[in-house]
Amino acid sequence: MAANIRRNLLTGALTVIPILVTIFIFGFFLDLLSDIGRPKLVIVANAIRPLSPVLAGWLLEVPWLSSGLAIVLTLGMFYLLGLAMSRMMGRQVLAMLEDLLKLVPGVTTIYGSTKKLIEAFQGDSSRSERVVLIAFPHARMKAVGFVTRTFADEDTGEELAAVYVPTAPNPTSGYLEIVPVSELVPLDWSVDEAMTFVLSGGTTAPPRIRLSRRAAQPPESSAAAPAATAGQAAADTGPSVQGLLGARQGYLQALRLSSASRHSGPFPRRRMPSPIGGSAN
Repeated sequence: MAANIRRNLLTGALTVIPILVTIFIFGFFLDLLSDIGRPKLVIVANAIRPLSPVLAGWLLEVPWLSSGLAIVLTLGMFYLLGLAMSRMMGRQVLAMLEDLLKLVPGVTTIYGSTKKLIEAFQGDSSRSERVVLIAFPHARMKAVGFVTRTFADEDTGEELAAVYVPTAPNPTSGYLEIVPVSELVPLDWSVDEAMTFVLSGGTTAPPRIRLSRRAAQPPESSAAAPAATAGQAAADTGPSVQGLLGARQGYLQALRLSSASRHSGPFPRRRMPSPIGGSAN
């Protein structure tokens, strides 16, 4: 009886945990969006108060209405900001704001690092070279990482890669590793698929994964080497065969001349060399 109760409690808890985690994550982001948009909602409520005090009171006093409108205002602000950044004037305004931020000590480091990290993940997520496996924390274990940039070793010239290894299930913290490019194992995953893998603790993943680099294909020159060697050998033996044929033709011509000299009158018969190395009478 006690074992049955314990099993049912454990099953119920394991069933509810994913739902609670989902509610917690969505609640966190919704509260964040609501906090960003609430000051704008206060401005809107104060603007319409002379026209409708009752509506202004509802906007500020009803919790679900004020939170929903604040979220809508925040999303609308994000949309307008993205639309402005797609225009030349918006990019110029952003560049001016960045120049002003550079004058504030300490802000440049935080803003610049965060912006570069976001730009690294905003790249072409379909490239498999961005999602890799590295030997971490030791050679017999692999960790999923994101290539943020590449550079060269000052002494050897070897190509190196900066790989960000996120922790699960919170990818905002992790490790930054410098790994030779030759030791990276590229995955055919997009950045979204890799982030889902990390957030889910590995429960959401493709059925197969490659843990080692593919073996290099043999060059065509080495594959064609046997044929080239055979052709060269045939070319080397060719002159000897041609020499034998030439010697045979020369011998036949000498026999024809000797036969003609025996019918040409009182001249003495010429001695012809034998092809075997002797003399012929």
